[in-house]
Amino acid sequence: MIPVFLSAKGESSLPLEKIRLPAGFEIRVFARIPDARSLSRSPKGTLFVGTREDGGVYAVRDDSGRPESVVRIARGLNMPNGVAFRDGALYVAEVHRVLRYDAIESRLENPPSPAVVREFPPDHHHGWKFIAFGPDGLLYVPVGAPCNICQPEPIYAAIHRMRPDGSGFETFARGIRNTVGFDWHPDTHELWFTDNGRDMLGDDVPPDELNVAPRAGMDFGFPTCHGRNISDPGLGRRRPCSATTPPALELGPHVAALGMRFYTGRTFPEKYRGGIFIAEHGSWNRTHKIQDRVPRDVRAAPERPARGIRGLRRRMAAGREGVGPSRGSPVHSRRRDARLRRRERNDLSNFLSGLDSPKQ
Repeated sequence: MIPVFLSAKGESSLPLEKIRLPAGFEIRVFARIPDARSLSRSPKGTLFVGTREDGGVYAVRDDSGRPESVVRIARGLNMPNGVAFRDGALYVAEVHRVLRYDAIESRLENPPSPAVVREFPPDHHHGWKFIAFGPDGLLYVPVGAPCNICQPEPIYAAIHRMRPDGSGFETFARGIRNTVGFDWHPDTHELWFTDNGRDMLGDDVPPDELNVAPRAGMDFGFPTCHGRNISDPGLGRRRPCSATTPPALELGPHVAALGMRFYTGRTFPEKYRGGIFIAEHGSWNRTHKIQDRVPRDVRAAPERPARGIRGLRRRMAAGREGVGPSRGSPVHSRRRDARLRRRERNDLSNFLSGLDSPKQ
């Protein structure tokens, strides 16, 4: 199964039968987690789950694809959306800081007091964070723009990185309004990420974006340029779009692109391998809503991803009427089969839901 977070509030059950899937695929509930958002899986198989409104962090003990138990390891945190695991420690991103819980798997029932790795601005507007360790061993932490559209201070609208102890902090990329999903190409190790476009320019502009940053120091346009060449009506005169890096792919207006992952597993058919799955939450203020889509398969050119994308926007799953933000919307996905056999691991929601491979 591929992990797919379906975050549902106030529901005792998810209408999974209303989710459209490719022929032969199935979806099922894996575990029940209130307000689940991001997740990270340890080498031993423990699945750690962050939340937003719930304020808690959870661990799902897992064996052979079936949850053994769900344990709350933290409560009362400030939108602890992001979770990452490295060298036995769990890293949790609140709005205003990143925490570290050492030797967490040996103390799930009695977790240690966390160490503060680094502090960040306290703004709640785009303040919840997705975090992940890159192939360079550094922790990547975004800080979203504290506004719909503005010229923020340099700490905002950027992806930063640092060592696991918080030292060596530096800005990796700028001009990023609000990314809550990124991953590294399994062969080139280049960073790919989604970005949510600004609001209040109309139903059909600007698009959300899929971007690629093959090196540090790139600028992806916000707040002066949106999509490939849409100059902002208020701030666009400050610089032309040609002075910034365009997206690798325009995803569509207001689709709320969230988690994204390269698929490196072996359970799905070969046409999915090396592709990118993007979980789209769906529009919130468009006149005609764009439904949530669980997720999308985008094929990156293996020889040099920054040059283009093949097999664009193959829909993997989508919600039908009645399956929307209040009934369960996709948030996050995981990339690998891990140690699963026939069925690949899935994601969460108020439930954890899983996408199963086609019958053979």
